[in-house]
Amino acid sequence: MSFPLNAPQREAVRYCDGPLLVLAGAGSGKTRVITAKVAHLVAKGLDPSHLHAITFTNKAAREMRERAQSLLATQGKGEAAKQVNISTFHSLGLSLLRAEGKAAGMRAGFSIFDPADLESLVAELVATSDRGRARAAQWKISAWKNALVTPLAALAAAQNDDELAAARAYCNYDEALAAYRAVDFDDLIVRPLRLLEADAQAAARWRARCAHVLIDEYQDTNPAQYRLLRALVGERTPFTAVGDDDQSIYGWRGATIENLAALPRDYPDLKVVKLEQNYRSPVRVLRSANALIGHNPKLFDKRLWSDLGLGDTIRVAPAADDEAEAEMVLDRIAGMKFERRAKYSDFAVLYRGNHQAQVFETALRAKGIPYDISGGQSLFERTEIKDIVAYLRLVANDDDDPAFLRAVGAPRRGIGQATLARLADIGARRHESLFAAAHQPELAVPARQKEALAAFCTLINDLRYRAPREPAGRLLSELLAKTGYEAWLADTLDKRDVIARTKSVRDFVGWLARKGETDHRTLLELTQTIALITMLENRDGEGADAVRLSTIHAAKGLEFPHVFIVGLEEGILPHREAVDADNVEEERRLMYVALTRARQSLHLSWCRNRKRAGDRVSGQPSRFIEELAQEDLRYADAPRTAEEAADEKAAGNARLSNLKAMLR
Repeated sequence: MSFPLNAPQREAVRYCDGPLLVLAGAGSGKTRVITAKVAHLVAKGLDPSHLHAITFTNKAAREMRERAQSLLATQGKGEAAKQVNISTFHSLGLSLLRAEGKAAGMRAGFSIFDPADLESLVAELVATSDRGRARAAQWKISAWKNALVTPLAALAAAQNDDELAAARAYCNYDEALAAYRAVDFDDLIVRPLRLLEADAQAAARWRARCAHVLIDEYQDTNPAQYRLLRALVGERTPFTAVGDDDQSIYGWRGATIENLAALPRDYPDLKVVKLEQNYRSPVRVLRSANALIGHNPKLFDKRLWSDLGLGDTIRVAPAADDEAEAEMVLDRIAGMKFERRAKYSDFAVLYRGNHQAQVFETALRAKGIPYDISGGQSLFERTEIKDIVAYLRLVANDDDDPAFLRAVGAPRRGIGQATLARLADIGARRHESLFAAAHQPELAVPARQKEALAAFCTLINDLRYRAPREPAGRLLSELLAKTGYEAWLADTLDKRDVIARTKSVRDFVGWLARKGETDHRTLLELTQTIALITMLENRDGEGADAVRLSTIHAAKGLEFPHVFIVGLEEGILPHREAVDADNVEEERRLMYVALTRARQSLHLSWCRNRKRAGDRVSGQPSRFIEELAQEDLRYADAPRTAEEAADEKAAGNARLSNLKAMLR
C-alpha cells in the first residue's frame, strides 16, 4: 500500500546521525520507511555503494531492492539505486569471505554445504546410523555456532548422552568440513565475525565501506548476527535497526529478543522511534491484538491504532473435531466468497503446525476449491526425495560432488569420513571430482570400503549407459532394488516414518516413470528438468486465485482480507512443549502475528476432540481466546445479545442487497 509518510515515519527516515531503533508495529509501513530512508540517504549525497540494507530472506531483499530502485528512479537516481547493497545477512557474509578469503584462512573455491549435504558427515562424527539422531546433533551444532558457544564450552555444558555426542562431534566438525574445502550456512556469519574481531585492518576496510547500515526484522537476529553488525558499524557508523519485539517468533532457530534489549545498553545514545499507526487492520482486530500482547512483559511500550474503522466482529466457533472444523471453515469461506464477491485468494487459513494442514487439504480437494500451501515441505524438500534426486544428479553429472556425498551415504555403505576425506584430497590434487577420485589406484583404503565404492560407481555408470536406451521407470525400479533404499529406511526409522517415506519415494518414482512414458523422456532428460520442476514447485502460487494454507510462521509479513486461525487449543497454540518449557510468551507473540494478518475479518476456531496418532483426544480452548478483547468477539455457541442480533440482521440485509445487485 502506498501512502504519505506520517510524522514518526518521517522522523525515522530523516534521522541519520547516530544509532536508531525503529519499533515498527505490524502493518505500520516498515518497508516503506526503509526504502524511503535509502532514497533519503542517497539524496543527501551518501555514496550508494557504501549503503548496506540487510534482511533475512532473498524474497525480502528482492522486494526491498525493487521498491528502492522504483523510488530512486522517480528522483532521477536510477543508476545510484543499482549500487546500493541490499542483501541477506548470509549473502553479505559470503561477499566478505570471498573478498577476504586469504585473511580469513579460506582456500580458494570453497563449497557451501546445505544441511542435507552435511547429514552424512554429522552421522559419521556422531557414530550413528540413526538419521533422526544425526539431524538432532546437526541442529544442536548449528544452534551452538549461532549462539557463539565454543566446542569446549558445549562439551562442558552437555547434560545428557545425546548432547555429549553432539558436543564431541562439534569438536571435530570444522576439521571435517575443511577436508571437503567446505563451509556450512552458519559459517557465512561466524567466520566473517571471527575475521573482523581478530583482524583490525580487515575491520577497518569493511567499516570504510559501511557509511550507513539498515537492518530489517531486527528482532529475528541471533547473537552471531548482532555481533557481526557491531563489528561492521564499530563505534561511529550510524545504523538503523527496524524491528518489533511483539513479533519475535523465531527463538527456536536461535533468534533472541535479548538483542533488542542489548541495543540501548550497548549504544547509550540510541534514538527510538515508534511506528504505531496500523495501515492494515480494523479497530476490532487491533484491540484484541493489543489486549493479547499486553499479557507479555514489554521491552518497549507500544500500542497499535488504526483509522480504518471498527471492522467486523471477530467470530469464535468450536467444532466437534478437526474434520468438522475444516468443513465449517470451508463452508464459511464459500458463503463469504459469494456474499462479498471475493476471490479465493482473499482467504487464508493459518495454523500452528504443518500437521494441521492435511485435513484442510483433503476437504479443499473434495470441494474442488483451489489452494496454495506455504510453510510446509514441498515434495523436493523431503529428505527421501533429495536422496533419490542425488542419484539422478550423479547419473547426469558425475562431477556433482554434493550429489556424490549424499548418494554414497544413502544408504550407508560403510564408507566413512576417513575414506571421503582421502577422496577429497585426491580430487583436490588431481583437480577431479570425488567420483573420478574413487577410480584412482592411489586410493588407499580398506578392501571392504574399496569394494563398496566400486559397486556404487558401477551402479552409477550402468545407469548412465542405459539411461538413453531404456524406459526411465525400469531404471528407477532397479535403482531402488539394487541400493536397498527402502530396506535401509525400514532399518533406520520408526514404523510411522518408514510408511510415510516409503510411500513418498514410491509416489515420486511412479510419477517420474509416468512422466517419462507420456512425455517420451529418457531418465537423463527427466533428470535435467528436475531443477526447473523444483523452481516451479517453490513459486508458492504467487498470483494464483487460491485459498492460502499456511503456518503462522510462514505467514509473517503477509496480509489477507479474511483470516481463519484454526486449532486454537491448549497444547497446540500455545504448544505443549512451550508450556512445559515456560515459554508461553513466544507462543503469545505467534498468536499476535496471526491476528494482525487480517485486513477485514477474523475467524477463530478450536476442536472439542481431535485425532492424534489414531486416537481421539479431548481439547480445551486456548487461553489466548480469553486474553482477547471480549467485547469484540462473537461466540458461535453463545446466545446472542440484542445488539448482536441487530448487527446480524443488518449484515443479513446487506448480504441480501448484494445478492439482488448481483442478480440484476
